[in-house]
Order: sequence, then C-alpha cells, then structure tokens
Amino acid sequence: MSRSQSTLRRPPTGSEPGINPRGGNADNDFVQSSPCLVEVMDYSTQHVASSRFSNAEFLQFLEKQTLQEEKQHPDEASLRWINVGGISWDILSTLAMRYDIHSLALEDMLLERGHSHSKADYYQQHLFLRVLCHSLPTEEERQSSGPNTETKFPGYSGPLEHNDPEKVVGLGSSNKSKNTRLSGFYLTSRQQQTLRILSLSKGDRMIVKHDPMFIFLLRDGTVISIHPNPNLQFTEPVVERMHRHDSLLRTSEDPAMIVEALLDLIVDRIVEVMDKYQEKIQTLERDILVKPGMSTVRSLHILSGDLIMHRRSLEPIKSLIYGLRRYDQDRCTALGFGNDLSTSQKQADADRHGSDAGLGVGFGAHHGKVWGREGYMSYKSKIYLADVYDHMDFVLTSLEMFAGISENLINYAFNTASYEMNQVMRRLTLATIIFLPLTLLTGYFGMNFTAMWSVNNNSDLLFWIIALPLMGIVVPMFLYQDIKKALHYMQKAMAARKVVRAEERASRLQGVGGFHT
Repeated sequence: MSRSQSTLRRPPTGSEPGINPRGGNADNDFVQSSPCLVEVMDYSTQHVASSRFSNAEFLQFLEKQTLQEEKQHPDEASLRWINVGGISWDILSTLAMRYDIHSLALEDMLLERGHSHSKADYYQQHLFLRVLCHSLPTEEERQSSGPNTETKFPGYSGPLEHNDPEKVVGLGSSNKSKNTRLSGFYLTSRQQQTLRILSLSKGDRMIVKHDPMFIFLLRDGTVISIHPNPNLQFTEPVVERMHRHDSLLRTSEDPAMIVEALLDLIVDRIVEVMDKYQEKIQTLERDILVKPGMSTVRSLHILSGDLIMHRRSLEPIKSLIYGLRRYDQDRCTALGFGNDLSTSQKQADADRHGSDAGLGVGFGAHHGKVWGREGYMSYKSKIYLADVYDHMDFVLTSLEMFAGISENLINYAFNTASYEMNQVMRRLTLATIIFLPLTLLTGYFGMNFTAMWSVNNNSDLLFWIIALPLMGIVVPMFLYQDIKKALHYMQKAMAARKVVRAEERASRLQGVGGFHT
C-alpha cells in the first residue's frame, strides 16, 4: 500500500491531545505498510559511517542498537543523524519510543490537519521543528505526474485528482483525511470550488511542491529529520557535505549545525522558486510591453494570487529562524535545563577557540563526556543561522517586489487599454466635429422643396461658400482647448530650442576665443 493510501481514524471529540505510541489502540489507527527509506549516519571528525535501510531493516537495526552497546563503543560514532524519507506509523512509533519523542510532536507529524504553519516547539527531551519546504519538481516528477493527473499550486501540495474529490488535501500529503477545514476533518463543497479554480487556471500556474519537513534535535546530540519524499532526494546536498572530511558539519561535530544545514537547504530551495517566478514575471512583462492582452493579464492575476499565498507560508519560516537565534536560550531556561551566565561565558569561549563539540543541547555524548549547554542551538549554529535569516529576508522582500510588479503590470495593461479607447473616441469626436457643418448644410440643401432659389438658381459653389466659413467658426470653437494646448507646446519647444542654440553659439565663441588666445 502506498503512502497516499494510508488511513487515519478521527480521534474522538474531547480526547487527550497528542498521540501516545504506547497506547493500546494507537497501532489500530494507522496503516503500517507505507514504504520508507531511512539513512543512518554516524559521524565524527575522523570518519563517517552511512547505512540505508527499509522499514523492516531499520526496525531490526534499532533493536540491536541499545544504549549499552553505544556506550561500549564511544569512539566509533560520536554523533548520529537519522534521515527518514517517507512517513509511516511503524517507523515513527519506534522512533518515538526509542528517543522519547513527545506525543504532541508525533501528532503534528501524523495529523497536519491541512495547516501550513512552520513552527518550533521546545520540549524537555528534544527540539521539534516543522518547516514547509517549497521546491520545483524535477523532470522525472513532471513526466511521471503528467499534465492531467496532478495539479499543484501554492496552498496545496498533494495530488488533486479530479476523479476523486476526497484526495483534495491541504498542505502536506501524509494522510487522506487532511482537507481545507480548520479542524482537519470532513470534506466540504470547498474542494469542488478548488477543482473548478484549478481547471480554469490550468496551464497558467507555476508548479511548486509543498512538503513538510520535521526535524528533531535531541539533548544527546542525535538529529532526526523526516521528509515525505521516500527517495531522500531533497536532502542529498546535506548528505554530500557530510561525506566531505573538511566540511563544516564534520569539523564542528555540532548536531545543531545539521539543523542549520537543513534550514539553509530549505531556504535555498525557496530561492530557486523565487528565481523561477522572476523569470516568469519578466516574460509576462515583455508580453505586456509589446502587446497587452487579456490572456497576459489573466496570467498576471493568477501569478499575483500565488505570490500572496506564498507569503502566507513563508513568513512563519522567517519567524522560526529568528526565534532559534534570539529565544533559544530563554526557552530552554524556561524548560528548566538552561545554564547560568558563567556557563554561557565558558561555552562562548569554547566556541571561540574551536575546542567544543558544539552539541548545542542540554547534555550530550562526545567521547564519553557530558557537556553542559544553555540551549539547543550552539553559538556557531546561530552565527550561520544569521546568514539563513538574511536569505529568507531577501526572499520575502523579493516576494513583495514581484507582487508589486505584477500589480503594476496589470494596472499598466488596463491603463493602456483605456488610453487606446480614449484615443479612438477622440478621433471619432474629431471627425464628427469636422463634418458637423457639412452634415447640417447637406441636410438643408437636400430638402425636397418645390421652389428653392439656392438650389435651382445656383451651383454647388454656393454650398462651399457657406460651408467653409461655417467650418472655420465651428471647428475652432469645439477644439479651442486642444488648439491652445498645441500652441503652448509649440511655444515651449521653440523656447527650449532657442536655449540650446544660444548655448551652442556661446560654446563656439568661447572655443574660438580660447584658440586665438
């Protein structure tokens, strides 16, 4: 059974918050056969050991890796990073029991309830991060999905199949029960409206994948990252950095730096998305400047709406990064395991001299020692998080700029259309004014009177003798303001030309005088 086929029972109204993996009926609420790919990396400055497991293989691996066995070999692996691709109850429940993951964090992973909010939760056992990842689909994903089978846009990340309204889900795609209501349950007619909008905007939206990433930073230095993509393709750049012996992840031996690297990767993917939006806006801007059309305005309108929805999901990421840098120590102190100022100063000195393992946690294992720390994030990781925060601020600034440009282009298109319509009406009015005297006289001389001296005793010369003076009076009278503006423009143009000629004449005379001198 695929991950999209996983089912979830609705918890009873008023039930206890959180999901307890040790509960008697917890296993009955979830399907345990979702395939996952788990990579376990034990690393230090000297070496790194990496292994990949399937669901059953990883469960067997955890059974063998007891705490006593790890203490017997402290030098084999100082720190551990568990990278999980895919969301499956058997994997999550085993990790929760092994590493004492909080029940509320487990609920946030399994019951996203359609929310896109990125956040950081502090617990006694670990730091929990939920971050919404924005990325562009690869060519393989585009070809496998096809143009008619999947439609993704800001605010929705799962497949939106027109044949099955129940598969219209909110942000994230772990369970079929997620939907667009705030409570996270009961499909409503809003999905039908969503499908109608998708069908109308088909081909104009830029496909952006939205998948949540869950990160745990434990107090013993273990890092657990969980991403819905079962092939671990999203985290490959961080894995490649880990295999380089001179990389910052290896030399610092700081698990907080892995968290920083994952956040930096997420923000870099967002930058790629913004670059793609910039290319699309430039293309639409060229189309608007060459020949404004309603099809281009329609694309700009859809693009502007997508940018607004992106801002809603990107703002919490900026707040999350700022909170990790600014309030990490305060939050850990509130939990009861923060250190005093003297310990903080010692830690700052250790980071400054490069002699610290950089665990950034309450206590951890490094060569058999226990390190007292004042927060989950180390000083070194906070320094690099400042760069991630700057990138995120640049993304949001670019987002505002793109939204403003799209709105300006829409206004320009409508202003151009209005200007062209005014010009057409102006030309029609001008023709009407010119031919108004002629129409009047034509109607007069064309009347069927039996005896009409002006017609019977004269030629058409009399018509023009009367028409031309009449036109000379009527046309200037109706076009008085336009004639006045034209004369004023000619006067300013002549004055400017006189100034330029006078300046040129003065320059020539000065040059001739200087040459003789």
